[in-house]
Amino acid sequence: MQTTMIVIGIILGLLIILFYIAKAKMKNTPLVSDNDKIKNLTDNNFKQHTNGRIVLVDFWASWCAPCRLMAPILNEVANELNGKYMVGKVDIERFQSLATKFKVRSIPTLILLKDGKEINRFVGVKQKDFLLKEINKVK
Repeated sequence: MQTTMIVIGIILGLLIILFYIAKAKMKNTPLVSDNDKIKNLTDNNFKQHTNGRIVLVDFWASWCAPCRLMAPILNEVANELNGKYMVGKVDIERFQSLATKFKVRSIPTLILLKDGKEINRFVGVKQKDFLLKEINKVK
């Protein structure tokens, strides 16, 4: 019984250490520049860029470490899309009204829009292949 408690204590200690190491690495993740193909969406241009096409919109903030992890993935996704599809980003700090309109509760939140209407939503970090597959499902 005492040996079991010692082993559990060691495992918990290691998990706590790993958690803090991972947290420190995420916090130090650099901010990656956006690909030229990614549109920065605002209150003024949102409707213009989302009507008549399929758009993957990333709701993000500069202080969000998982959002920083998504940036290079979204750059790759934008490179692989043709003119029919687009990737856009909404900075929730600057355009809170858009985040409120789409009921964004946590970030990163990626919303797939068709003609300005939500057809799918993904919360958290997603991989390029997953996003491309979901975008290509839309007709």
